[in-house]
Amino acid sequence: MLQITVINASEKHLEFAQQICNEMEISSLKRGTGIAKRSPAYIQEKILEGKAVIAFDEKNVWAGFCYIESWQSGEYVANSGLIVSPEFRNSGVAKMIKKEIFELSKKIYPNAKIFGLTTGLAVMKINSELGYEPVTYSELTNDEQFWNGCKSCVNYDILTSKNFKNCLCTSMMYDPKLKLNLVGADCNQPMIAINPIFKK
Repeated sequence: MLQITVINASEKHLEFAQQICNEMEISSLKRGTGIAKRSPAYIQEKILEGKAVIAFDEKNVWAGFCYIESWQSGEYVANSGLIVSPEFRNSGVAKMIKKEIFELSKKIYPNAKIFGLTTGLAVMKINSELGYEPVTYSELTNDEQFWNGCKSCVNYDILTSKNFKNCLCTSMMYDPKLKLNLVGADCNQPMIAINPIFKK
């Protein structure tokens, strides 16, 4: 049985930055979908900030990685750059990483809206299990720096042609305030679920 450990990335993991970037780019090319490119220096920066998780098997072979980005003074947070080494795919590693980075995000930014953009059905399913809901692009951060990160994506022309209101990626969000409202609802009253996609 595959034994995987997911931990907070630290200084001793800086050497994996180039490998992580390489796998991100190769994976994107194979899927034929867009991915915002990141440099090894940027990956190392996230590791040193304590905003990344990394996975290894029992033989200390690198298995995967993901990091946290934030915008608008921490009001919005994204779990970005999820990548799993080819030999560990389709084995539940991505789900383990997503869960760990999600919990780290809530710990560092307890009041933030955690969102993601993805073209991957598997990631959408994992997000849904974590409590994310589909939302329109208008629900996401309006920080220009975030959208600049899409410039290296092969689908950027589609995004700009739609005035940043839609693209091939599906947007999903976890809103802690919404979850708190649902948990605190009167159990004796019928609950009406509000899908964030229609709240504007």
